[in-house]
Amino acid sequence: MRQSRHPVPLHAAPFARSCRSARSRAAGFTLLEMLVVLMIAGLLISLASLTLSRNPRTDLNEEAQRLALLFESAGDEAQVRARPIAWQPLDGGFRFDVRTDDGWRPLRDDLLGPRRWEGGVTGVAIAYPGAGDDTQASRIVFGTEAVDTPVQITLFSAAGRATIVGTGSGRFEVR
Repeated sequence: MRQSRHPVPLHAAPFARSCRSARSRAAGFTLLEMLVVLMIAGLLISLASLTLSRNPRTDLNEEAQRLALLFESAGDEAQVRARPIAWQPLDGGFRFDVRTDDGWRPLRDDLLGPRRWEGGVTGVAIAYPGAGDDTQASRIVFGTEAVDTPVQITLFSAAGRATIVGTGSGRFEVR
């Protein structure tokens, strides 16, 4: 039997062999392990990018919800100011106006200032269903009283439409 330069005692020989084999196995990844890791990372990235794309119908409904809340705020603001406030759709957006002694003036505050459409809105229809002939209007006026005329505002987009219904009691809901 050949002697090595560094003799290993007999009782330590199995431990030394297992340490050498463990060191050689932990030296790095195999090509197969790297490919598996890259495949998993690719799948996770592709799933994340799929969830980032939004549904246009959801965007339209969210814009309708925002507008319904703004309508409620405008009605409350008209009562607090004791002056009528009107909402008017425009090309690409909308604005709120307040009635002053010398006519309608646009509001410029943070809440009821002019805004651009979100959610892909391409058109608006305003109807007063209780008027008998479903009269179309170009604006909604929020009076100084808590009770108002029922109204329907329909937002149109490429994804469909969403209708905001005002009951006349100052509350608006999306249908």
